[in-house]
Amino acid sequence: MSTLDFYNMAGAPGSLAVIMTAKAVGVELNSINVNTTKNEHLKPEFVKINPQRTVPTLVDNGFVVWETRAIVVYLVEKYGKPDSSLYPKDPQIRAVINQRMYFDMGTLYDAFDKYYFYILRNGKEETEENLEKLNAAFKLLNTFLEGQDYVAGSQMSVADFVIFATVLVIRVVDFDLKEFPNVDRWFTNVQNVPLAWAQDLRVLCDVKKFLCSNLKK
Repeated sequence: MSTLDFYNMAGAPGSLAVIMTAKAVGVELNSINVNTTKNEHLKPEFVKINPQRTVPTLVDNGFVVWETRAIVVYLVEKYGKPDSSLYPKDPQIRAVINQRMYFDMGTLYDAFDKYYFYILRNGKEETEENLEKLNAAFKLLNTFLEGQDYVAGSQMSVADFVIFATVLVIRVVDFDLKEFPNVDRWFTNVQNVPLAWAQDLRVLCDVKKFLCSNLKK
């Protein structure tokens, strides 16, 4: 089993998605925590590795790649089984997987960031507009999951890992999925898959404590 250096922030959705993917393809990660709230991503030794100063960042025997979606695809293409369902060779299936991952980045996680982290950063109450955007993103995800088990089709893919990680962190601040039955069903099913996300429950409890304490201020 290969061991790769993995610079990450514990409990962050991007980190969780990479952990899940690594587990699925049989890669061991040497986890190196980078606490961005303490500006550890600005340290010269990290900037030398990643001049964009973002986490997660993966180092594979000197090769460096960052951005969650790029990392998960790299892991499957290098270490996964040939034509793995996690990221198949078929260009149309890949296109749907890519679309779902970019939906997460540009719509779902973006809406979560603007709703919850706006409150944390600014110390203000949530806005109805931002909550509507978050609900709209979940309505779209609910539509994607109509009549299918996974977000990009009939088989689990890296898109499920990426979106599951986002929804998992959203759930720790008690966002209710009951209004989105397809998402709720999918989320429950993916939780039952024996992946690495369970090892981060303690970290997520800490995240919940931090977020909820700040949201009440």
